[in-house]
Amino acid sequence: MTVPSIVYKAHGTCNDFVIYADPEGKYVPEEREVCFLTDRNRCIGGDGIIRLAHPRHVPDLTEEQVEEFEAAGVKWFMDYRNRDGSLAQMCGNGLRATAFFAQYLGVEGTESGSFDIGTRAGIKHVERLENDPVLGENIYRLDMGKWKSGEIDEYKISVSPDIKLSGTYVDMGNPHIVSVLEEDALQTVKNLDLSAAPAVAPVLESGQNVEFVAIESLPDGSENTVCENAFCNSAPGRAFMRVHERGVGETLSCGTGLCASAVTLYRKTGVRSWIITVRGGVLRIDVEDEKVFLTGSATIVAKIELL
Repeated sequence: MTVPSIVYKAHGTCNDFVIYADPEGKYVPEEREVCFLTDRNRCIGGDGIIRLAHPRHVPDLTEEQVEEFEAAGVKWFMDYRNRDGSLAQMCGNGLRATAFFAQYLGVEGTESGSFDIGTRAGIKHVERLENDPVLGENIYRLDMGKWKSGEIDEYKISVSPDIKLSGTYVDMGNPHIVSVLEEDALQTVKNLDLSAAPAVAPVLESGQNVEFVAIESLPDGSENTVCENAFCNSAPGRAFMRVHERGVGETLSCGTGLCASAVTLYRKTGVRSWIITVRGGVLRIDVEDEKVFLTGSATIVAKIELL
């Protein structure tokens, strides 16, 4: 196999990964190995596989991209692949897991708890915070970078012949279509059948993640200002989200999907800060005019020797 004999299992709010370090650039996984390692019946299981490597050891990066990372002092890259073996531009839960894994191993450049990691969606800054009674332990706040969004509700989503919804396009380094349901829709979102990929029109050639969001509460008279630190002083809105990820299926959490959902919620309500519950846990998202911050926990489950 082109993976090391020792790998780890990690997750960010139950979005789970097989993860390993490759400081010498010897273990670039093949598609069939990704599919095998992430198989929940035949092997370890996971939503994807993450390889912690130096940018120069990531074969799909151009020389210009490598030089950009190195000029910015980025020592480590999150080489992430979806369960089906396809390359992924970005994964917010995976990035928190990667940051925690790097600190757990004590790799160079992560000692302070505030550092940068390279991704296919660019350089992402991570900052370790104190444990939080709502968000849990091993909390990381990620600068997820710029967001772009299309016209509100311009896409049509078909979950089944009987359930047709509207959605908004959001680019978080990867593509999302977010459907915010009407009032009192919590049970509707919880009951959706996401075993198959929802149909989206117009069709995106790249495919997309699809998020379904129910607003649980809005802040009462709170002034929602741009966040300049880990947590805004203004009260956040609260929502519940489910997601169907391209190349994976439904996952218990999706970091970029949470950010895309918060962007869409902000555009619809004017509320910038959100506590969003997913099936895998609770996270906080703060939306600024040009970027988004994602805050949540990370967990390392096991160290595994492959036979």
